Amino acid sequence: MKGNIHHLGINTLRMLAADAVEEAKSGHPGMPMGAAAMAYVLWTKFLRHNPRNPAWPGRDRFVLSAGHGSMLLYGLLHLTGYQVALEDIKNFRQWGSLTPGHPEWGHTPGVETTTGPLGQGFGNAVGMAMAAKFMDAHFPGKEEPLFDNKVYVLAGDGDMMEGVSQEAASLAGHLGLDNLICLYDDNKISIEGSTNIAFTEQVGARFAACGWRVLQVQDGNDLEELEAALAKAQQSSGQPVLITVKTQIGYGSPGKANTAAAHGEPLGAAELARTKEALDWPQEPRFFVPEDVRCEMGKCLERGEEAEKEWQQKWDAFASCHPEAALQCSCWLKGELPIDWDADVIPFAPDAKGQATRAASGTILNWLAAAVPNLLGGSADLAPSNKTYLSGCGDFQKGSYEGRNLHFGVREHAMGSILNGLALFGGLRPYGATFLSFADYMRPAMRLAALMKLPVVYVFTHDSIGVGEDGPTHQPVEHLASLRCLPGLAVVRPADANETAAAWRHALRQHEGPVALALSRQNLPVLEETTICPEESVARGAYILHEGAERPELIMIASGSEVSLALQAAKTLEAEGRLIRVVSMPCQEWFALQPASFQRSVLPEGVPRMVVEAASSFGWERYGGAGGVYVTVDGFGASAPAERLFEHVGLTAENLTEQLRKTLAKR
Repeated sequence: MKGNIHHLGINTLRMLAADAVEEAKSGHPGMPMGAAAMAYVLWTKFLRHNPRNPAWPGRDRFVLSAGHGSMLLYGLLHLTGYQVALEDIKNFRQWGSLTPGHPEWGHTPGVETTTGPLGQGFGNAVGMAMAAKFMDAHFPGKEEPLFDNKVYVLAGDGDMMEGVSQEAASLAGHLGLDNLICLYDDNKISIEGSTNIAFTEQVGARFAACGWRVLQVQDGNDLEELEAALAKAQQSSGQPVLITVKTQIGYGSPGKANTAAAHGEPLGAAELARTKEALDWPQEPRFFVPEDVRCEMGKCLERGEEAEKEWQQKWDAFASCHPEAALQCSCWLKGELPIDWDADVIPFAPDAKGQATRAASGTILNWLAAAVPNLLGGSADLAPSNKTYLSGCGDFQKGSYEGRNLHFGVREHAMGSILNGLALFGGLRPYGATFLSFADYMRPAMRLAALMKLPVVYVFTHDSIGVGEDGPTHQPVEHLASLRCLPGLAVVRPADANETAAAWRHALRQHEGPVALALSRQNLPVLEETTICPEESVARGAYILHEGAERPELIMIASGSEVSLALQAAKTLEAEGRLIRVVSMPCQEWFALQPASFQRSVLPEGVPRMVVEAASSFGWERYGGAGGVYVTVDGFGASAPAERLFEHVGLTAENLTEQLRKTLAKR
């Protein structure tokens, strides 16, 4: 083997990746082989991390946005001393291993976020950089900053093609996030071949136009050039930095370097042998790690412990000088809510005119913000409509990073991805808002939040055809069913202001997954029945709002704006001597978690059921049953006043009353 210790370390990363992909018979060897040099320089010379304590708050963050190159990250973790053994490398992509096909947060020590869908990691990194700025503004340290964390993201051509990265880059430039550094693996190869077939833009010029500082490395294997660029990037002031690094995908492979064949398939036994020969690497044993390399890269352990020790000294000085602030910061980082944060809950009084649940949410959100100072968030340019602005809490802007109101602009996808980054950084409780009909724009990020079980809250207003005159483009129909299909996401559609308050309170208690609140544009009556509705009822997902009898003749199940209609219809039938139970079901997911005995107490078997919701019936068969009656919306809306639309689809108290009579007459 030729070359100095650093080149040996880089080739070790390359060959571990190539061997692991070959052993798994699947994977992506090209990116790790091409980007190994820049990753090596970053991890051994610049990245502030402690392999013995991956959760240390003072660490820098490294995000592999090009998550298909996961073996590069696993090799780095193994060689620098994280709890990723060589046996884990050998079990790449296998059942139960610590090395899945794409990095998964919470599964592999040292992995900062789940990546794979391209562009998501880039957006996460922007969120992490925003979080560090916010924490630094609130806890500045005594003499030196506590949260001067750098966030590094390694992105490829595919990341740059995805729209979410452009949305996030634009916002990062506007905010002047100079703690964010992106290493762009510019190898000009995608799955279909050269990027020239679809991607010929000047990426650096685009980022410069967005307010980024752009540096270039012409040879991705030149360690001195890489080190110089990273050193410059660390000194950036007022701008995030993009370092474009010219690399060769599959570097070292005589037959596949610089070709699409190196991207997403094993090199093959013959080509792997040729590659090892070209790099002067031993053919056997596979997964070979020179002891000198293990020793050199293992120095990250000593450096990491020293860096954490220095940070701890800064923390101790801060805590000595500002004990209350230090205690608050510790509680934030532990995910703890303040003591008695919701002790003074005042229910909304019954009111026939009522208010929109989006308006009630705005009132509740501002009340919560006063009690929970690490609650922050914003809207995709819809705060006046979503009612999500926190009065008196300031705006998060360049030079004013203490503000709790985040302005995402019309960038739903980036908002979703950034929220994930804010939550992943630690210490914060983020929320984001838009119209429910636009939830699809951010679905990939929401899916990853659910996969990672992140405590993010989504505020989706204008939740039905009740949007009215804006028409079918803005009237969600299939969206509730679509979101309910997402494992781990709780979709909550409250019936009135009191259920909205209970939903918000329970959402903030959640630490194991995101919550989506679906809120009305139109006024909904504040029901007398909900003034005595404890949070536990909403937290259980469904409860008996109105009891016609212990053994009713029919059960009406409704959510959101249709609960009051169901209640009116039930009371009309009761005046005629019929026994109707009304069940408010704000959250199917929370109800599904309840014991079977509780579920049966709310929805006893053998009793006919009617489902009422201003949305698609899809998925409701779980609770309505095959023989149930469904008064739902299974087509698009129209541009007209909301009252006319509800009348057209039969979502009126009068039609529900008639449907009840017909159903009971058949018994």
